[in-house]
Amino acid sequence: MGRATAGSARRSRRGSAAAGSPAGGSRRGRGKKAGGPAAGPGAQAQPPGPGAFDLGAQSGRWAAFQERHRLSCEEAARLLLDAYEYRGLVKHTGGCHCGAVRFEVWASADLHVFNCNCSICTKKQNRHFIVPASRFKLLKGADNLTTYTFNTHHAQHTFCKTCGVQSFYTPRSNPDGYGIAPHCLDDGTVQTIVTEDINGKEWEKAVKEHKTIRDMSKP
Repeated sequence: MGRATAGSARRSRRGSAAAGSPAGGSRRGRGKKAGGPAAGPGAQAQPPGPGAFDLGAQSGRWAAFQERHRLSCEEAARLLLDAYEYRGLVKHTGGCHCGAVRFEVWASADLHVFNCNCSICTKKQNRHFIVPASRFKLLKGADNLTTYTFNTHHAQHTFCKTCGVQSFYTPRSNPDGYGIAPHCLDDGTVQTIVTEDINGKEWEKAVKEHKTIRDMSKP
Protein backbone atom coordinates (compact mmCIF):
# COMPACT_ATOMS: atom_id res chain seq x y z
CA MET A 1 0.00 0.00 0.00
CA GLY A 2 2.05 3.05 -0.79
CA ARG A 3 4.75 5.73 -1.91
CA ALA A 4 8.03 7.18 -0.35
CA THR A 5 10.49 9.94 0.45
CA ALA A 6 12.86 10.77 3.24
CA GLY A 7 14.09 13.75 5.04
CA SER A 8 13.42 16.90 7.02
CA ALA A 9 15.43 19.84 8.47
CA ARG A 10 15.20 23.40 9.66
CA ARG A 11 17.19 26.07 11.54
CA SER A 12 18.05 29.80 11.63
CA ARG A 13 19.09 32.52 14.01
CA ARG A 14 16.95 35.44 14.97
CA GLY A 15 16.64 37.62 18.04
CA SER A 16 13.50 37.93 20.13
CA ALA A 17 10.90 40.54 19.25
CA ALA A 18 10.88 43.66 21.34
CA ALA A 19 8.41 46.47 21.73
CA GLY A 20 9.82 49.84 20.73
CA SER A 21 9.12 53.43 21.63
CA PRO A 22 9.64 56.41 19.32
CA ALA A 23 13.14 57.78 19.51
CA GLY A 24 13.50 61.44 20.22
CA GLY A 25 13.68 63.77 17.25
CA SER A 26 12.06 66.75 15.64
CA ARG A 27 8.45 67.69 16.40
CA ARG A 28 7.48 66.52 12.91
CA GLY A 29 9.01 63.05 13.51
CA ARG A 30 6.88 62.43 16.61
CA GLY A 31 3.71 61.98 14.57
CA LYS A 32 5.15 59.07 12.63
CA LYS A 33 5.60 55.40 13.34
CA ALA A 34 9.15 54.27 12.82
CA GLY A 35 9.53 53.20 9.22
CA GLY A 36 5.88 53.95 8.41
CA PRO A 37 3.58 56.75 7.25
CA ALA A 38 2.37 59.53 9.50
CA ALA A 39 -0.37 58.50 11.91
CA GLY A 40 -3.37 60.72 11.29
CA PRO A 41 -6.09 61.64 13.79
CA GLY A 42 -8.12 58.59 14.82
CA ALA A 43 -5.64 56.16 13.19
CA GLN A 44 -5.58 52.71 14.82
CA ALA A 45 -2.51 50.60 15.48
CA GLN A 46 -2.12 47.87 12.91
CA PRO A 47 -1.84 44.27 14.16
CA PRO A 48 1.48 42.53 13.57
CA GLY A 49 1.80 40.95 10.13
CA PRO A 50 2.42 37.23 9.51
CA GLY A 51 5.57 36.05 11.26
CA ALA A 52 5.73 39.10 13.56
CA PHE A 53 5.57 38.66 17.34
CA ASP A 54 3.52 40.81 19.68
CA LEU A 55 4.34 39.16 23.00
CA GLY A 56 2.92 41.89 25.21
CA ALA A 57 3.43 41.10 28.90
CA GLN A 58 5.20 37.85 27.98
CA SER A 59 8.15 39.58 26.31
CA GLY A 60 10.34 39.27 29.41
CA ARG A 61 9.56 35.58 29.91
CA TRP A 62 10.18 34.87 26.22
CA ALA A 63 13.58 36.63 26.22
CA ALA A 64 14.61 34.89 29.47
CA PHE A 65 13.54 31.48 28.09
CA GLN A 66 15.59 32.02 24.93
CA GLU A 67 18.64 33.14 26.88
CA ARG A 68 18.38 30.35 29.48
CA HIS A 69 18.17 27.61 26.85
CA ARG A 70 20.33 29.40 24.25
CA LEU A 71 17.63 29.20 21.59
CA SER A 72 17.02 31.37 18.57
CA CYS A 73 13.56 32.88 18.24
CA GLU A 74 12.70 30.25 15.59
CA GLU A 75 13.91 27.37 17.77
CA ALA A 76 11.90 28.60 20.77
CA ALA A 77 8.79 29.00 18.61
CA ARG A 78 9.24 25.49 17.19
CA LEU A 79 9.44 24.03 20.70
CA LEU A 80 6.22 25.79 21.65
CA LEU A 81 4.41 24.70 18.47
CA ASP A 82 5.62 21.10 18.81
CA ALA A 83 4.46 20.96 22.42
CA TYR A 84 1.00 22.13 21.33
CA GLU A 85 0.62 20.20 18.08
CA TYR A 86 2.11 16.95 19.41
CA ARG A 87 0.20 16.91 22.70
CA GLY A 88 -0.94 13.37 23.47
CA LEU A 89 1.79 11.94 21.24
CA VAL A 90 5.13 10.39 22.11
CA LYS A 91 8.42 10.42 20.24
CA HIS A 92 9.28 6.95 18.98
CA THR A 93 12.71 6.14 17.55
CA GLY A 94 13.65 3.24 15.35
CA GLY A 95 15.54 2.03 12.33
CA CYS A 96 16.80 -0.90 10.30
CA HIS A 97 18.68 -3.96 11.58
CA CYS A 98 22.25 -2.85 10.87
CA GLY A 99 21.70 0.66 12.28
CA ALA A 100 22.57 2.53 9.09
CA VAL A 101 19.03 3.96 8.91
CA ARG A 102 17.62 5.73 11.96
CA PHE A 103 14.50 7.87 12.35
CA GLU A 104 12.18 9.46 14.89
CA VAL A 105 8.42 9.73 14.61
CA TRP A 106 5.73 11.39 16.72
CA ALA A 107 2.70 9.15 17.17
CA SER A 108 0.38 7.81 19.82
CA ALA A 109 1.71 5.27 22.30
CA ASP A 110 -1.34 3.20 21.27
CA LEU A 111 -0.75 2.27 17.63
CA HIS A 112 -3.32 1.48 14.94
CA VAL A 113 -1.52 -0.91 12.61
CA PHE A 114 -2.65 -2.03 9.16
CA ASN A 115 -2.13 -5.62 8.04
CA CYS A 116 -2.41 -5.54 4.25
CA ASN A 117 -2.74 -8.71 2.14
CA CYS A 118 -1.61 -7.28 -1.20
CA SER A 119 1.13 -9.21 -3.00
CA ILE A 120 4.12 -7.28 -1.67
CA CYS A 121 2.83 -6.68 1.86
CA THR A 122 2.18 -10.44 2.16
CA LYS A 123 5.66 -11.31 0.92
CA LYS A 124 7.45 -9.00 3.36
CA GLN A 125 4.86 -8.93 6.18
CA ASN A 126 4.50 -5.18 5.83
CA ARG A 127 2.46 -4.24 8.90
CA HIS A 128 2.56 -0.48 9.42
CA PHE A 129 0.94 2.54 11.02
CA ILE A 130 0.50 5.81 9.13
CA VAL A 131 1.68 9.28 10.16
CA PRO A 132 1.84 12.71 8.47
CA ALA A 133 5.18 13.50 6.84
CA SER A 134 5.63 16.43 9.26
CA ARG A 135 5.82 14.02 12.22
CA PHE A 136 8.59 11.89 10.72
CA LYS A 137 12.29 12.75 10.66
CA LEU A 138 15.05 10.70 9.09
CA LEU A 139 18.02 11.03 11.45
CA LYS A 140 20.60 9.25 9.31
CA GLY A 141 20.96 6.88 6.38
CA ALA A 142 19.44 8.80 3.46
CA ASP A 143 22.37 7.69 1.29
CA ASN A 144 21.90 4.08 2.45
CA LEU A 145 18.30 3.78 1.25
CA THR A 146 17.06 2.29 -1.98
CA THR A 147 13.50 2.07 -3.29
CA TYR A 148 11.45 -0.64 -4.97
CA THR A 149 8.28 0.17 -6.93
CA PHE A 150 5.93 -1.89 -9.08
CA ASN A 151 2.55 -1.77 -10.83
CA THR A 152 1.38 1.87 -10.46
CA HIS A 153 4.79 2.85 -8.97
CA HIS A 154 2.97 5.08 -6.47
CA ALA A 155 4.01 3.14 -3.41
CA GLN A 156 7.68 3.75 -2.58
CA HIS A 157 9.02 0.69 -0.75
CA THR A 158 12.16 2.10 0.82
CA PHE A 159 14.69 -0.19 2.47
CA CYS A 160 18.26 -0.28 3.75
CA LYS A 161 20.83 -1.25 1.10
CA THR A 162 22.97 -3.02 3.71
CA CYS A 163 20.58 -5.20 5.72
CA GLY A 164 17.49 -5.08 3.48
CA VAL A 165 15.08 -4.05 6.24
CA GLN A 166 12.17 -1.74 5.42
CA SER A 167 11.56 0.27 8.57
CA PHE A 168 9.34 2.87 6.86
CA TYR A 169 7.93 3.61 3.42
CA THR A 170 5.48 5.91 1.63
CA PRO A 171 2.13 4.15 1.08
CA ARG A 172 0.12 4.44 -2.09
CA SER A 173 -2.91 5.24 0.08
CA ASN A 174 -1.10 8.12 1.82
CA PRO A 175 1.53 9.73 -0.44
CA ASP A 176 1.65 12.72 1.93
CA GLY A 177 2.74 10.55 4.86
CA TYR A 178 4.75 7.53 5.92
CA GLY A 179 3.97 3.97 6.85
CA ILE A 180 6.08 2.98 9.84
CA ALA A 181 6.89 -0.61 10.79
CA PRO A 182 6.04 -0.95 14.50
CA HIS A 183 8.45 -3.90 14.82
CA CYS A 184 11.30 -1.56 13.84
CA LEU A 185 10.70 0.84 16.75
CA ASP A 186 12.97 0.84 19.78
CA ASP A 187 11.57 -0.63 22.99
CA GLY A 188 9.85 1.47 25.63
CA THR A 189 7.43 3.86 23.90
CA VAL A 190 4.65 1.60 22.56
CA GLN A 191 1.86 0.70 25.00
CA THR A 192 -0.65 -1.16 22.83
CA ILE A 193 -1.09 -2.22 19.21
CA VAL A 194 -4.45 -2.71 17.53
CA THR A 195 -4.20 -4.46 14.15
CA GLU A 196 -6.72 -3.91 11.36
CA ASP A 197 -6.79 -6.20 8.31
CA ILE A 198 -7.18 -4.40 4.99
CA ASN A 199 -7.92 -6.09 1.69
CA GLY A 200 -5.03 -4.96 -0.48
CA LYS A 201 -5.95 -7.54 -3.11
CA GLU A 202 -8.82 -5.18 -3.94
CA TRP A 203 -6.89 -2.04 -3.10
CA GLU A 204 -9.03 0.61 -4.85
CA LYS A 205 -12.26 -0.73 -3.32
CA ALA A 206 -10.75 -1.15 0.15
CA VAL A 207 -9.30 2.37 0.29
CA LYS A 208 -12.43 3.97 -1.16
CA GLU A 209 -14.63 2.30 1.45
CA HIS A 210 -12.31 2.97 4.40
CA LYS A 211 -13.54 5.93 6.44
CA THR A 212 -10.29 7.15 8.00
CA ILE A 213 -7.18 5.85 6.22
CA ARG A 214 -6.75 8.90 3.96
CA ASP A 215 -6.93 11.26 6.96
CA MET A 216 -4.18 9.48 8.89
CA SER A 217 -1.48 11.37 7.00
CA LYS A 218 -3.10 14.78 7.55
CA PRO A 219 -1.35 16.94 10.21
